[in-house]
Amino acid sequence: MNHPDHLGTSHGDLAQPVSPTPTAPPVDSFADLALPVEVQRTLAEHGIREPFPIQAATLPDALAGRDVLARGRTGSGKTLAFGLPLLVRTAGRRAEPKQPLALILVPTRELAQQVTEALAPYADALRLRMAAVVGGMSIGRQAAALRDGAEVVVATPGRLRDLIERGACRPGRVRITVLDEADQMCDMGFLPQVTEVLDQVRPDGQRMLFSATLDRDVGQLVRRYLHDPVEHAVDPSAGAVTSMDHHVLVVHGPDRYAVVTEIAARDGRVLLFLDTKHAVDQLTRHLRSSGVPAAALHSGKSQPQRTRSLAQFKNGRITVLVATGVAARGLHVDDLDLVVNVDPPTDPKDYVHRAGRTARAGESGRVVTLVLSGGRSEMSRLLAEAGIKPTITKVRSGEAELSRITGAKAPSGTPLDGGPAAPRAKNTHAPFRGLGTGKDASRGTGGKSRKAGEARKLAEARRAARVRRGS
Repeated sequence: MNHPDHLGTSHGDLAQPVSPTPTAPPVDSFADLALPVEVQRTLAEHGIREPFPIQAATLPDALAGRDVLARGRTGSGKTLAFGLPLLVRTAGRRAEPKQPLALILVPTRELAQQVTEALAPYADALRLRMAAVVGGMSIGRQAAALRDGAEVVVATPGRLRDLIERGACRPGRVRITVLDEADQMCDMGFLPQVTEVLDQVRPDGQRMLFSATLDRDVGQLVRRYLHDPVEHAVDPSAGAVTSMDHHVLVVHGPDRYAVVTEIAARDGRVLLFLDTKHAVDQLTRHLRSSGVPAAALHSGKSQPQRTRSLAQFKNGRITVLVATGVAARGLHVDDLDLVVNVDPPTDPKDYVHRAGRTARAGESGRVVTLVLSGGRSEMSRLLAEAGIKPTITKVRSGEAELSRITGAKAPSGTPLDGGPAAPRAKNTHAPFRGLGTGKDASRGTGGKSRKAGEARKLAEARRAARVRRGS
């Protein structure tokens, strides 16, 4: 995957002249910026003194009202990079009912919640009202918040379009628009909704587009909606981040179930990615029956369930979050040092995005991908395309090498109560089919033989676990 240094001369999608107006020089400290005293005080109260690179580069131009086009991986500090200018430039104005003045579009409910929470202290300091507009929550309450007046709206594209169509939101007075994780919004099919909204906001307003990658559909948005943008490519792609270790673990088919269980039982948080909602629920049930505090996160969960699971993961009540790739987009958890691709991604961008859940905001992290021996070369090609050179290791459950890389250990074996975070148990002992299905040698086999094979693998894993526990 190519990531040019000068965004204006990148792929054909983004071919356009470099901005004729020079960019403002980066700053070394928030004190170097003409930020209101209320904002400076709030930054200090939160222990934020030095800007991250993407903030140092973009804040001067964004505060000056320039359109900004920035590439920065998730966890690089983008929220304050666009949020502070948006709030400062909106301060002192009052929104009419249903007519917000600033808009932040994000791809997922979780990211909308995180952005809202991160900016709320600064909005409060500047006496600005914020409203989060996302699916899965009461649309009536969101319409009421807009009717009461909100200067800043943080929204997912689908729910915002619903409210516009109902007449509950009229974006014609929006002066500042931010597209956060623009590539993910496009990948998730939101481009039509995004363009519908951008066609309705003030055409002379400020636009800021932040994205981990800038290609394909993102190029359409840049050409059509950004005017003479200043361009910043501060952070390298996630594959080049030195604070992130990448490992490919080659596992033996019948043993991979036990390997995942032992990784999940480690001390410390871990995020597990699988391909399907069914596989996520199935693995979560198994982990809880093995004594591992786990919760499921995917698009089939209600928003209150998703919010509760995330809160429990962040506060430590849950140590394992089992998620689909789509549901975990935009997820931010402090001190998350291990991400595991139980089902390997099939696209380099998906790998980069999953990997970006760890090593955030300057911290270190480790990304582990499980493959069968037959999938090793395919995974190596995918990672090479992402610019990543992983360490490849053959592992077995119960071995010291697996523990050294991941912190794996045997689970307690004491089942946990279902609890609100666990999926409803239908058949706790059903064979698990979520690890690498569709990507291994079992693909194409008959349904009965596959079920029998998975049942044998599950029985072997349980016998091995009992031996290791000495039972």
